Amino acid sequence: MATPPSLCIEKLKQALDSAEIGQHPVEVHGALVGLICGGVNQAKLAWQKPLLELMNDGQAVSTELQQLINELFQDTATRLSDAEFGFTPLLPEEEELLSLRLECLALWVQSYLTAIALIQPKLNGASTDVREIIQDLGAIAQVEFDVSDDDESEAAFIELHEFVRMAAILCYSEFGPEMPLDEESPLAPLH
Repeated sequence: MATPPSLCIEKLKQALDSAEIGQHPVEVHGALVGLICGGVNQAKLAWQKPLLELMNDGQAVSTELQQLINELFQDTATRLSDAEFGFTPLLPEEEELLSLRLECLALWVQSYLTAIALIQPKLNGASTDVREIIQDLGAIAQVEFDVSDDDESEAAFIELHEFVRMAAILCYSEFGPEMPLDEESPLAPLH
């Protein structure tokens, strides 16, 4: 069973605080996802350098924090490449106030956009769909946090969350690594 987001966020927050890094865990996850969706080289931990530039001015972090980030990276990369779309942004659970969840979604999107722009120099040459999605994500990153805790606002948040999730998956499908064909795939070349 997967670790609930609240436990993952709390554990990462403690490690970030211990390392005196002023980032929220959702920002770290947003940056990770942006790097992965932008097509960062995943071999030999090459993704760590751009992530550390984004979250800690390129400085190394503690072993404990690095281990948590490595685990989060592997889990996220696996979920993004999953055909069943098991990926979702790391955000506080629905028990939290809607205004907090909305603020965290905006932080996540800001970090995502910064990371994908850093790693994907051809963003302006992306497909029309991806360029439009990037513009929409820019608007979400600037969303107002003063919302009512009612059913209508909750439904709107769920729609925003789903849009962000699908936007990341679409960007990953455009810029992410080519997935190797399965040996048993009917499309695999015959030798």
